[in-house]
Amino acid sequence: MLFFLILWMLLIGMGYLVGNYFVDYALKRGSDGSPPAACARIGDPDYEEPALPASQAIREDWSITSEDGLKLQAASLRPKLEKPHHWAVLVHGYGRNKEYTWDYAEEYLKEGYCTLSPDLRATGKSEGTYLTMGAKESDDLKLWVEEIVRQDPDAKIVLHGVSMGAATVMMAVSKDLPPNVVAAVEDCGYTSAYEMFTNQLDVLFGLPEIPVMPCVDIVCWHKTGTTLSYPTPLGSVAESKMPMLFIHGDEDKLVPYGMMEELYDASTASVKEKVTVHGAGHAAAKPTDAKAYFEKIFAFLRPWM
Repeated sequence: MLFFLILWMLLIGMGYLVGNYFVDYALKRGSDGSPPAACARIGDPDYEEPALPASQAIREDWSITSEDGLKLQAASLRPKLEKPHHWAVLVHGYGRNKEYTWDYAEEYLKEGYCTLSPDLRATGKSEGTYLTMGAKESDDLKLWVEEIVRQDPDAKIVLHGVSMGAATVMMAVSKDLPPNVVAAVEDCGYTSAYEMFTNQLDVLFGLPEIPVMPCVDIVCWHKTGTTLSYPTPLGSVAESKMPMLFIHGDEDKLVPYGMMEELYDASTASVKEKVTVHGAGHAAAKPTDAKAYFEKIFAFLRPWM
């Protein structure tokens, strides 16, 4: 009996060590503020930070405090010659920060929008140690929306996210958002972080889902207060009537193209459309054909903005 007890304790201990390694590898911010270590293996090292569209915009730095006490930072840009009530909240992806939304902001500014680009928790100038792949970030996004409405009660707001930012947007739309939020754009978001990381576990390490991912999920709960398997973008879009545009490249190796099909089919949005960008890899729909990308987005948004 003692032997089996010791064996059981050893297995639990080994499971925790495995889970702890992968949680820190994939979700923990570096001590110098750098992205999680996994970003070096799955991110695009050639993707350069776009320039701030300073000649076209007035910048303001905003801050709020999250529900769990983190100080979060964002940058607002607005056209110089006017202060419109149209807003786009631009949500960056995994391993990035708000600066990587400047090229998106530039196009919205040209269309007469104000923009808000948050540094998600544990990213850029925002506080935090661990990413939660959209779970708590979506709560933070709700607070950012409320801050826009506080400053501009007549605001009409679109949420636009890429990759993890898209997952954050999808998880936010099922929350009790102000009615000022009228539409959402998700670009290459995943059905769940659990499924996405399971795919990468096989690709990068040749390891199976079982027993690794359940261990990761348990440790993730212990360290962040949430899991990778719940809540999920897939569950959230099934609970929201928010008009939504789904965009995905059919050569995406990180978040499989089939995930968009699952998300679109599960969505109960009052109006929904999907756009396939042929030949585009992960987060490359805009770089592949920026003109067509934004033409489709603004055409979709026009009825509500």
